[in-house]
Amino acid sequence: MCGIVGLFLKNEELHPKLGDLLTDMLITMTDRGPDSAGIAIYGDDSNKLKMTIQSDTPEETFHGLDSALSLALDGPVSIRVIDTHAVLTLPEGSEAQARAFMAEKGIRVMGAGHSMEIFKEVGLPKDVAARFHVRDMAGSHGIGHTRMATESAVTTLGAHPFSTGDDQCLVHNGSLSNHNQMRRILTEKGFKPQTQNDTEVAACYISSRLAEGANLGQALEGTLDDLDGFFTFVVGTKNGFGVVRDPIACKPAVMAETDDYVAFGSEYRALANLPGIENARVWEPEPATVYFWER
Repeated sequence: MCGIVGLFLKNEELHPKLGDLLTDMLITMTDRGPDSAGIAIYGDDSNKLKMTIQSDTPEETFHGLDSALSLALDGPVSIRVIDTHAVLTLPEGSEAQARAFMAEKGIRVMGAGHSMEIFKEVGLPKDVAARFHVRDMAGSHGIGHTRMATESAVTTLGAHPFSTGDDQCLVHNGSLSNHNQMRRILTEKGFKPQTQNDTEVAACYISSRLAEGANLGQALEGTLDDLDGFFTFVVGTKNGFGVVRDPIACKPAVMAETDDYVAFGSEYRALANLPGIENARVWEPEPATVYFWER
C-alpha cells in the first residue's frame, strides 16, 4: 500500500502555491506509506538544463563540485544545495557527459531536464518535505509519493518518483508481475532500470514509448497491453500530467477538476483541503482508461 498524489495547475496565479498544496496532499497520505517519500516539481521552464543529484555525504560530495564539473564540461555550472540533494545548472547538450561524471564519482542522479526537479528520501512525508523546503517551491504541476516498501529495500533509490527520461517521472501504487521480463526487453531497447524496483520498470517503459514517438496518452495506453499486475500510475512530463489504472483497478484513486486545477489522490482526503474543492467535479478514474492533460 502506497499513497500517490498529483496536481496540475491551470491557473498561473496558483503556481507559487504548488509546493505548499502538494505537501499538504502528501502528508495526508502518510499512513499509506511511512517508509520513504518524494516529490517532483515542474517549475516554469527556464530553458536551462538542470540535473538533480543526491549524496549521503552532501557536505563532502558537493563541496567544489560545480568547479570540478565546469572543468570537465568546459562550460559554466552552478549548484544549488538542498540538504542531501543539489540542483545543477549545466551547459546545453552536456547531460550525457555530466551523467558519466556523476557515475565515476558515485553520485546518484535523481533526474534531469529543463523543468523538473526531484527530491526524495527515506522518512515520513512531513519530514522529507521539510528537509527540502518543498512548501516554498513554485511550478505548474507536480506529483508525489509516500511508500510502503514491499518488493525492494527501503532506500533513497527505492523511493518514488522514478525518472528515466528528461523531464519525465512516474509514481506507482501496486505491483507488476512481469517486471523481470519487461526489464530484459527495455534493457535491449537502451532503457535499463538501475534498481530492482518494479516501478522503475514502468517508468522506463513510458520513456521508451515517448522516445519512439508516442504522446503521453498513447504511452499510458500501452501499459494496459504490455504491463501485467495491479497498478495505478501517475506520470509527469514537461508539459503534462497523466493517470491510468489497470483493468481491475483494485488500487484506490480519486480525481477532481476545477477551472483552476486537476488533482489526483489515492484517497479523497488528499484533495479535501484544495481551494474550491467543494465546487470541483470529483470522480473515480475508470479502469483501463487514460486521463491526461497538457499545457
